[in-house]
Amino acid sequence: MATAFSSDGEAALRRELGLAAAAPRGDLDGFYEMGRAAAFVRGGGFRKVALQFPDELLADAVTVAARMEAATGAEMYVLGDTTYGSCCVDEVAAEHAGAEAVLHYGPACLSPCRKLPVLHIFGQQPLDIRRCTEAFRELYPDRQTRVVVLSDVVYAHVMGELEQQLCPEYPNIVFSRVVCGDPPGPAPPGEVRQFGRQFPAEALGGLQDCAMFYVGAEGLALTSFMLTWNRCPFSSFDPVTGCGRRETLNVNRALMRRLYLVERARDARVVGILVGTLGVAGYLAVLQHLQELLCRAGKRSYMLAVGKPNPAKLANFLEVDIFVLVACAQNTLLDSSEFYRPIVTPFELELACNPAREWTGNYFTDFRDLLPGACAHVELPPAVPAAEAIPDVSLITGEMRAAHLCDHPAPQLPPSTALACRDQTRALAEISPAASFLESRSWRGLEQQLGQTPVSKAVQGRRGIAIAYEDEGHEQP
Repeated sequence: MATAFSSDGEAALRRELGLAAAAPRGDLDGFYEMGRAAAFVRGGGFRKVALQFPDELLADAVTVAARMEAATGAEMYVLGDTTYGSCCVDEVAAEHAGAEAVLHYGPACLSPCRKLPVLHIFGQQPLDIRRCTEAFRELYPDRQTRVVVLSDVVYAHVMGELEQQLCPEYPNIVFSRVVCGDPPGPAPPGEVRQFGRQFPAEALGGLQDCAMFYVGAEGLALTSFMLTWNRCPFSSFDPVTGCGRRETLNVNRALMRRLYLVERARDARVVGILVGTLGVAGYLAVLQHLQELLCRAGKRSYMLAVGKPNPAKLANFLEVDIFVLVACAQNTLLDSSEFYRPIVTPFELELACNPAREWTGNYFTDFRDLLPGACAHVELPPAVPAAEAIPDVSLITGEMRAAHLCDHPAPQLPPSTALACRDQTRALAEISPAASFLESRSWRGLEQQLGQTPVSKAVQGRRGIAIAYEDEGHEQP
């Protein structure tokens, strides 16, 4: 835990960006699909376009932007950093540049966006079809096995070739296809649409006892798939190592860890709602839904926008008992073992606070599934008077706790009638004790104080890192 809050900075200075997903040096046009991207820009008549790259592809950003400008005549802006996860489209940064559309490069969670048109260019990573086919045969020697083939988006372009190799041998195999954005209309009966993938489950007689084969490296996407379809045995093939394996990750153990966090959420009295996305469609609706849920459950809540969560940031809010992260389906499963307080998903918070929702074995990582009209939405039951509520005992502390919904809001600090001058226009504002307390603990950044600071000559400062400057222990000249 100590290393989460302080370090000597050596790891940050020596860290190198991984180049496993880098583009082939001789085929930038093919890897980045320049023709398709240019057609998208010209077809939409866009004059300003934002190019979003993950860290491992930033080395090609200048070259790609120059070629796109020459091919389209539009202005290209490279988003060098992302507000949240790189798998999500950063509409906030794109709007800062006045962009009319976004070209998103690299792996993507395929969450639908709210405002700007988006073209996903995953980067066509190579796949050894022969080795992948051999690994599949070794993992599934029974030719009648019912299997759904999933893949990382960077290998979607070769799934058709893999399908041609395996379908003649395996009559009960189904390949998923990548779908960007929300398809119009509801899914046909018997068809699964999740995580930007679509496949007909009816052809396999449902997903019960159906195997899953994933083409891609171990990561957040595979973890999300395994938790969601936790009744299906998973196998995978890693194209980088060329090895296939049965996924030995104990899903039940992972679920037990998540259910423990649900119990922690039941005990919590103060909940911090972390805004982990500003671009995924429906995030405002789920924020409002969580606030209402916590209010009805008698818990106090605060909404926090801190960018990418890390232990140092969240350790500033000691009054918060637990956090709930509203993010895309891949980034919502944040490992909070290094954090001072646990972090749960919206689905886990609903399990803790909505008495009408019961654990059925199905796990939902996409918060949009919880909204009204979605497949997993459960209405809040009517309020129950405290005298008629069934007693509930915490499995962690052994103490009695409230386990019913109430009509009155969560206990808050008493409202204040103090008035203060807000600005020079003599507008009056009511001061809230809770708001004043949080404001006193927040860091507000530097004040410009234009014209008030004397001009001084620039001098050479210290060299090194803050914990060990080069002149440490010596008197400054």
